[in-house]
Amino acid sequence: MLKHGILGLLNYGDMSGYEIREVFKNSLNYFWTVQTSQIYREIGVLEKNGWIKKRAVEQDGKPNKNICSITAEGRKELLRWLSEPDVDVDMRSPTLMRTFFMGELPISNSLNFFKKLKKEYRGLLNNLQVADHSIDSYQEMIPDKPNALFWQMTVDFGKRYMQMYLDWTESCIHLLERLEE
Repeated sequence: MLKHGILGLLNYGDMSGYEIREVFKNSLNYFWTVQTSQIYREIGVLEKNGWIKKRAVEQDGKPNKNICSITAEGRKELLRWLSEPDVDVDMRSPTLMRTFFMGELPISNSLNFFKKLKKEYRGLLNNLQVADHSIDSYQEMIPDKPNALFWQMTVDFGKRYMQMYLDWTESCIHLLERLEE
């Protein structure tokens, strides 16, 4: 899936590995986290598959940087992936797995867990508010402006998802506080 994300970004324009990482960090991170090493590993695979090409750009006083471009075959692969009919509804969640077995802990530990979780989800929701501004910025940099509508759809999903998690953690906290009484 990461390879298709990189192809999608390069479809908007040429980027270095560092720029790809920054775009992930600033716009895709709330639904797809990635390590820098994963990006560079995938770039190697994409180049080997002939889906991207790299060209070195000399820099004064710094190492050369590689600029990646999507190839015609890479665009063909991106469009093939986007057109796949199957829908992935993966519900795996480490948080829910932990919650399922949390009855083994004292209530106070579980309560602390959910309070911490609530704080994390609130922070993520706040970050998604900032993502709206990133969409506006990125929209100015691409030729096909309607793409931003789909970016906005993912941010909207993220906000709703985080709000659902916030509501759920508040409910869990309430239930646990009642058990402590």
